[in-house]
Amino acid sequence: MALLSRSVRLCLILANLSALARTAAPPADEPLGEYEVKAAFIYNFARYVEWPQKSFRSPADPIAICVLGGDPMGHLLDEAVSGKTVEKHSLAVRRIAEIREAGTCQIVFFAASHKMPREALANLRMSGVLTVGETEGFARRGGIIGFRVEEGHHIRFDVNIEAARDANLRISSQLLSLATIVKR
Repeated sequence: MALLSRSVRLCLILANLSALARTAAPPADEPLGEYEVKAAFIYNFARYVEWPQKSFRSPADPIAICVLGGDPMGHLLDEAVSGKTVEKHSLAVRRIAEIREAGTCQIVFFAASHKMPREALANLRMSGVLTVGETEGFARRGGIIGFRVEEGHHIRFDVNIEAARDANLRISSQLLSLATIVKR
C-alpha cells in the first residue's frame, strides 16, 4: 500500500509540473526549453518546501524568489509564478546583483554565470534561504538544490538534505522522491 501511495503522490507531482509547463509551453512541435523547465521546477520547489516562521516578517509577506548573477530565464520565471500563491503567500521574483541582498529572499537561484564561494552558501543556509543553482556539483558544494542536465536535455535535480536541515527548511518527501540525494 505504501508503494501505491508513493506512486500516486509521484504522479500528482509530475502532473502538476506538467500542467504548469504546458501553461507557458510553445506549440506542440517545439520542446520545452531548459529554462522553461527550470522555472517550473523552481515554482514547485516553493510548493514543496516549508520555511521557518522567522523567514517572513509577516504572514502576508510574499515568497521572494531572487535570481543572482546573469538571468538566463528572462521573463520565464516571472510567468511561471505569476498570480500563484503557496500557503497564502504570493510569489515575487527579484533580480539581485550581490549576495548581501539575498538575506531578504526565501529562494535564491544562482545562475551559472555567478561563481559562489562555499562560505557564502553557508551564510545563506543559516538564514533559512533555499539555495538553487545550475553549476555542476552545486548541491555537493553546499547548495541545497542543484540542477543538472542528463542526456543533453533532461533536467534533473540533486538535493543536499544536510544543507536543507542546516537552513531549517523542511523538504517534502514527495519532492525528495524525485531527486538524487547528495552529501557534502
